[in-house]
Amino acid sequence: MDKLEAMRVFIEVAECQSFVAASRKLDLSAPAVTRSVAQLEKTLGVRLFNRTTRHVRLTDSGARFFEDAKRILEDVEQALATASGSYAEPKGVLSVTAPVLFGQIHITPILTEYLQHNPSVTVRAVFYDRISNILDEGLDVAIRIGHLKDSTLYATPVGSVQRLVCASPGYLEKHGIPGHPSELREHEIIQASTVEPSSTWQFESPLGKESVKLSPRLHCSQNGAAITAARQGFGITRLMSYQVGEELKNGSLTRILQDYESQPLPVSIVHLEGRQANAKIRAFIDLATDRLRANPYIDH
Repeated sequence: MDKLEAMRVFIEVAECQSFVAASRKLDLSAPAVTRSVAQLEKTLGVRLFNRTTRHVRLTDSGARFFEDAKRILEDVEQALATASGSYAEPKGVLSVTAPVLFGQIHITPILTEYLQHNPSVTVRAVFYDRISNILDEGLDVAIRIGHLKDSTLYATPVGSVQRLVCASPGYLEKHGIPGHPSELREHEIIQASTVEPSSTWQFESPLGKESVKLSPRLHCSQNGAAITAARQGFGITRLMSYQVGEELKNGSLTRILQDYESQPLPVSIVHLEGRQANAKIRAFIDLATDRLRANPYIDH
């Protein structure tokens, strides 16, 4: 059995979640696809799929093998492209992850520009507000906000952002501007849980750190909802500077308590150590670095 070809068949079945659909994409008969997967399972000594009359789903072993097989085939394709001299051209699928609003506001324009310059590349953009394991999740590049802990990743610093407190001018005119974090207890609080998961907010000043226990009236699981509520004048919220950069610029929100803000958080573009030579990744990192370092809503 051609193991590499069997891996390609297996990956297609996993992505299609169907033997029949995979056979169409591969231009093979459905029995040939079924035999290939069965032989691969026999060789590996594990079941790769749970099969029912309606669904095909990866087993735990299959899910682990899926990521390994994708990396192996990518490495083979890279080696073949390098040997043929065509590896200088970005090709294939580029997977990029970033926090939701950062991705929507600041990364999506970079991705569309990148695609215009690289017609042989397809992009998979995955935006969520959690730290992704790019190795386990089969991702190529991640935009990280915060101090990096994983020493196995290459990182390109592009600037920093700040956690800040803000409210609409109308709200502040009506209720007053707090001059100290403790005065927030007298105000309506909007909590954006992905930025500030605890109702005890931490502040810093030359005198040291200070904690303020608050009672938020509105809890938002999405940062966009907190921005909307603050803009409408409901209360005070805490968000990241890049999330409200446009609102601060146009005056719909006002930054307060700047003397008590915590230290800035670095913004980095990270990727796996073994993939720095990949043309599609290198081209994206070069473009993203230039664009993010020039971004007025990212401090430098």
